[in-house]
Amino acid sequence: MRQRLSSEPDRYRGRRRVPTPPRSRYAVVVTSAFIGAGVVAIGAGSNLPNAKDVNPEVLQGLKSAHVANEAIADRSTDDKASRSEDRGVTDKTKVNADESAADVWLLPLDEYTYTSPFGIRWGKLHAGIDLAAPEGIPYKSIHAGKVIQAGYYGGYGYAVTVQNADGTEVIYAHSRRVLVNVGDQVKAGQVIGLVGNTGNSYGTHLHLEVHVGGQPVDPIPFLRDRGVDIKLQVESVYAGMAAAAG
Repeated sequence: MRQRLSSEPDRYRGRRRVPTPPRSRYAVVVTSAFIGAGVVAIGAGSNLPNAKDVNPEVLQGLKSAHVANEAIADRSTDDKASRSEDRGVTDKTKVNADESAADVWLLPLDEYTYTSPFGIRWGKLHAGIDLAAPEGIPYKSIHAGKVIQAGYYGGYGYAVTVQNADGTEVIYAHSRRVLVNVGDQVKAGQVIGLVGNTGNSYGTHLHLEVHVGGQPVDPIPFLRDRGVDIKLQVESVYAGMAAAAG
């Protein structure tokens, strides 16, 4: 008969103790669990899609996005080129407008009466033409150029002389007042003085002379060749538009 040890609790009295399995059995169980997990993982992995097997729709989407990006980049380049071309056209147009304004010839007055021609008068050369107009009426430069004389000028009274780019000089005489100074650059159509009766003058008018190569020439045919008719008081429509644009 088995004797009860003093250290054995009373609750185990009359019961049979289950033997403890050996440690080697625990090792086998754990190893089997790891092996099973590996098999499951391999099986699951066999069902995963290959990284190279991408959905064609996805590929098409990526391709479309790439094409769109290239189109945007090309459009940006085209826009920059277009803006550059526009600036070039604008600059060229401005240069052409400036050149056109420099070539314009205009009438010196809006209203006048042609009273005296170029030629011999009273035994002397009348080296210009006379255009009668009320005193104080503004007169304009008939062409672009540089003012080389402005102020009182002997028998011309108060006068303005404008030298054009080709060396031609235009004299505006008998002014009541001059409105420019020596060295000023003037444009065709710019007001440069007021009609008067100063110097050797016998009535309020504008005396206009044109000198080519230092010699006076008849302003009537000279200006007619440049689209301005003094007698008919007509100037080129194009000339007027170019002067307004300049």
